[in-house]
Amino acid sequence: MTIPVGSSPKQLNKIALDPEFAPGARNAVSVCLRVQPDERVCVITDEVTADIAAAIVHELETLGAPYRAWVLEELAERPLTGLPQEIVDDLETSQVSILAVQAQRNELKSRMQMTEVVNRRKIRHAHMVNINRQIMLEGMRADFLKVDRLSQKVVEMVRKASKIRATTAAGTDLTADLNPDYRWLKTSGIITPETWGNLPGGEIFTTPGEVNGTFVIDGVVGDYLCAKFGSLRESPLTIHMKGNRLTEAHSENRELEDDFWRYTHSEENSDRVGEFAIGTNIDLKDVIGQILQDEKYPGVHIAFGNPYGAHTGAEWDSATHIDVVGRKFNIWVDDEQIMREGKFLLEA
Repeated sequence: MTIPVGSSPKQLNKIALDPEFAPGARNAVSVCLRVQPDERVCVITDEVTADIAAAIVHELETLGAPYRAWVLEELAERPLTGLPQEIVDDLETSQVSILAVQAQRNELKSRMQMTEVVNRRKIRHAHMVNINRQIMLEGMRADFLKVDRLSQKVVEMVRKASKIRATTAAGTDLTADLNPDYRWLKTSGIITPETWGNLPGGEIFTTPGEVNGTFVIDGVVGDYLCAKFGSLRESPLTIHMKGNRLTEAHSENRELEDDFWRYTHSEENSDRVGEFAIGTNIDLKDVIGQILQDEKYPGVHIAFGNPYGAHTGAEWDSATHIDVVGRKFNIWVDDEQIMREGKFLLEA
């Protein structure tokens, strides 16, 4: 039987459903997570995202899967200083979990507490931080089986490679030397117990051995800076890296430059490249200014800070993690070009 939301003032199964959310919610529940009727699901949301969570809950109820839904503001003050114990306890008895919330400053620690439980218990987890209406109507409607086929082809190539080079007409020119001891992960939208994934999915990633060069960020920057600055097409942030560390950051938008520099220097490894990734969601047409979707846009993105060592095998750590995304890449895996001006040269 379905476990209702309970006495929560914002009962998700009582919220009027937006029919436009149905295809994306169905994709999440039935295609990406493949929820079975006998599996228990933990749904975590907040007041701002409750309408999207309601569409997901509706799909769970249609399926007949037991679930418990939590609205963060009813458990603790935001920004969270830690993951509420009620949610921790629920995760401990769940096979599937879904986080559909808006990011707030300094909440990464609470999300890392959640993913520690997810990793330990091998929960199939959908991470939908900053999910919104546009993403539900675009990225969440992707053909994730097709995205998975392409992702598999790309990940098989990079697992054999020693380096990846990426350039753009805007001025990006960087090289990632790969560490054979670090694993590549495929998060194509098809979520498994071994690797939780963001939804919408569509990327492969690793911790690089070393990244050097220039990245002209004319897409977006991540975490809470994404909501603050949105698309950077008109005012890019240009960064330089040497020996896998951020050495310079420049933008005509001085507030962006200052905020990014402060974020990436908040602790010892905040300026260290922890993630090197290739977006593979070929159903996305452009960057929209929302990191959850934009990091899946075909091309290269990197992140400074936490290397997701539990998955990649990286032995160092960081309490921060900020992605940066560009547009229209040319990509070479060793000497073979796999992307030209943002278009894959591989068939899905």
